[in-house]
Amino acid sequence: MYLLRGKSLAREKIGIILVNLGTPAAPNARSVARYLREFLSDPRVVEVPRLLWWVLLNFLIVPLRSRRVSENYRSIWLQEGSPLKVITERQVAALQQTLDKSSDKQFITTYAMSYGDKTIAKTVSTLNGQGINKIIVLPLFPQYSASTTAVVYDQLAELVKDYRHIPDIRIAHHYYDSSSYIDALADSVEKHWQTNGRAECLLMSFHGIPKNYVVAGDPYYLQCQETARALASRLDLSSQQWAYSFQSRFGRLEWVKPYTDVVLQAWGARGLESVDVICPAFSSDCLETLEEIDQLNRQYFLQAGGKNFSMIPCLNDSPLHIKMLSELVFSRL
Repeated sequence: MYLLRGKSLAREKIGIILVNLGTPAAPNARSVARYLREFLSDPRVVEVPRLLWWVLLNFLIVPLRSRRVSENYRSIWLQEGSPLKVITERQVAALQQTLDKSSDKQFITTYAMSYGDKTIAKTVSTLNGQGINKIIVLPLFPQYSASTTAVVYDQLAELVKDYRHIPDIRIAHHYYDSSSYIDALADSVEKHWQTNGRAECLLMSFHGIPKNYVVAGDPYYLQCQETARALASRLDLSSQQWAYSFQSRFGRLEWVKPYTDVVLQAWGARGLESVDVICPAFSSDCLETLEEIDQLNRQYFLQAGGKNFSMIPCLNDSPLHIKMLSELVFSRL
């Protein structure tokens, strides 16, 4: 509290919401089915006729995939819970500490998920109930896509329809080309090399999207390429020392290429002995990095003839990542 001419003047409270995609509440088939049904029901994520998709999703995809996916989650589950949730909570704590040291403003940092229990609507409502009417939302998706960042815009737009006094909400649209983001990625690679040695090639594996999304105007594919080129330049890599690829394809549609699993199998078969893999589209380690990359794609590379596979962790709560997030906050004040 500050005193001014005998009157108390409270510091303005500013809410900060980190938004990640989401996670099942538990690594069992029931929780995974609930999560998959919500996630894959979003027309931003799957752009096919709704009635047809509803039938396929509820009677084929969820029943067939939920048990297998729950087994994948169990292979990475931490004692504290889902890795994505645990790491996001660490990011919140670290960002709060950094903001407290960097400004005399009063920040309240929390998080939400696009899908799952801790919704954006509940989080905004909680902050609003605390008298916070200025909110900065940081979707933890460096590259913009209609299937990720746009979902945050959708949910916020739907939420404020019921508000008479709409909060002042500011959103970080993207940061794929932020110099601080590229520096944080480069620092994570260099530290990994210092500890584990340097592989023959660095593969930057991004989450994929269907090719027709790009044709329709989604900028994600081009932004991933820009991130990859910027990181390679920052690390001073030759064209033979790095490549980019896309993972996590689903269904029968053609997705953006090259595919991560295909690249790794081809590299192993041609005699490449060692590879480092980093996933720049993910801000936190999760199923797609810890299971899909570090387990499944590791096997693809080694079975094809490769000898050494090393995954570089996501930025998670590393100091430079938190510093970058704090810069995003201050740039939107």
